[in-house]
Formats: sequence, C-alpha cells, structure tokens
Amino acid sequence: MKEVFLLAMFVMLPVAQAQSPVFPAACGASDVKFDVKLDKSQHTLAQPVTGKALVYFFEDDNGPTFGEEPAYTTRIGLDGAWVGADKNKSYFSVTVEPGEHHLCANFRRRRSFVPLRSPTELAHFRAEVGKTYYFRTRRLADQSFVQLLLEPVDSDEGEYLISTYPLSVSQPRK
Repeated sequence: MKEVFLLAMFVMLPVAQAQSPVFPAACGASDVKFDVKLDKSQHTLAQPVTGKALVYFFEDDNGPTFGEEPAYTTRIGLDGAWVGADKNKSYFSVTVEPGEHHLCANFRRRRSFVPLRSPTELAHFRAEVGKTYYFRTRRLADQSFVQLLLEPVDSDEGEYLISTYPLSVSQPRK
C-alpha cells in the first residue's frame, strides 16, 4: 500500500507542476519567465515622456534566498502583458498612455519540490498626462501561506526608494 501511494505521488507531481494557472486579463501569459539583473548605479528619478504618464514598480522584500539568488521573482503585468520583473528590493518603470490601466503582480519561486500556486494581486489606476505613479509589491508569509501585496506608494516614499534601491533590468527568458 505504501508503494502504491508513493508511486501515485511521483506520477501526480509532474502533472501538477505542468498545469499553468489561469491569470486574469491584466496579467500576461502564464509561461513567461524573466531573467533579472540589478543595476546598482541607477538611482535617478525619470520624468514622464510628453503626453504620457510614468509608473514605477518596487519589489520591497528581500525574501528567502537559495545561495546568493533570491527565491522569488515578481512579474508585473499591465493591461494584459508582462512589462517587467524585479527581485530583492529593486525597481523599474514603464511609460503609459493616459487613461485607465489594470495591473497584475505575480511572484514565482525559483525552486520548489512541492507544486506551488503563485499568488497574484491586482489593482487599477487612471493615468493622467505628465503624472508619475508608484506601486510596491511585498510578500507576507508564515509557515502555512504566502500572500503577495500590491499597493500604491506615496511620491515621497517612491522617490526615497528610487534613491536607495537598484534598478531592475529584466528580459523575458527565451
């Protein structure tokens, strides 16, 4: 009986890991992964492009690590496409058109021996020409769950985080 249970676990594990979660419309495709590098020399506040708005995203959590690498990467979706990712107390920005926008934050674990449904958080905002917006992701965790938070940040806090955090430079993995 014990062997049957173990065999069933080994058969079900790859199937559970292969299933992709269904994301809301604000997110991008579930199979997109990012390579993220941190540029510690970048600490400048950009200005919005003429006729557009600027949005900053901060990962405000060191979180657990595997060796030197963070265990989590946080992907940010905007209006149905992933626009970047960050890790380990970093930031990046994107330019947006004026109007209503829908955000998605989703974190992925680097390694997991147990299938994990990655938490997703959603928000929306209305962008105005020439304005700058700031959003922060953080994880709350205990031994039984991990919860992702996506929240707006005051401009004073946003400017402070830009001055202290490295720039996140991310590329979709091929």
